[in-house]
Amino acid sequence: MSKDIRALNNKLNNKLPTELIKWGIEKSENPILTTNFGPYEITILHLCVVAKPDIKIVWCDSGYNTKATYNYARKIISELRLNIKIYVPINTAAYRSSYMPEIPNIDSPLHNQFTEEVKLEPFRRAMAEIKPDLWITNLRKGQTTFRDTINIVSESEAGLLKLSPFYNWSDKKLDRYIKENKLENEFDYFDPTKGSEKRECGLHGK
Repeated sequence: MSKDIRALNNKLNNKLPTELIKWGIEKSENPILTTNFGPYEITILHLCVVAKPDIKIVWCDSGYNTKATYNYARKIISELRLNIKIYVPINTAAYRSSYMPEIPNIDSPLHNQFTEEVKLEPFRRAMAEIKPDLWITNLRKGQTTFRDTINIVSESEAGLLKLSPFYNWSDKKLDRYIKENKLENEFDYFDPTKGSEKRECGLHGK
């Protein structure tokens, strides 16, 4: 972590998520928020839309989400009037199943190719087209080993500034946020690239 990033975290460490979002939006010209419509994503979606209703929201839809996730996504997109930008793999799941198992196991030599096709390539395409100067995420401490090593402010591998306003929040605090704002959570979520909850999907770190 660079000295500049450490200094930012020292400055922002005691700020509330609302203050962090305000800081991020004021310092950027083209911020984006990424989401997968999984558990607790409603908190970051709501926080950002309240602060900036037209913020670009990128959803890299792998094509392997559960029916519940798709139904939930449509509902939240409509209710919050999200400025959603959906990016999907170049090849369909049906076409992909003709040359590899539908979802290769993480130990399979095909797993890296699968992750590249369904998640990494669509994400890079989104970044190339939108060209953001700030990436807002819902990363939180305790989710994975890698995420325990970052902080509220971090950098992507490409050097893009990342802001995680709820980084230090527990599930309990997020549950309270959801209840107070009369929001709806969703837990029937599946990421075909992770293999386990404690494993990174490839977007945020190794």
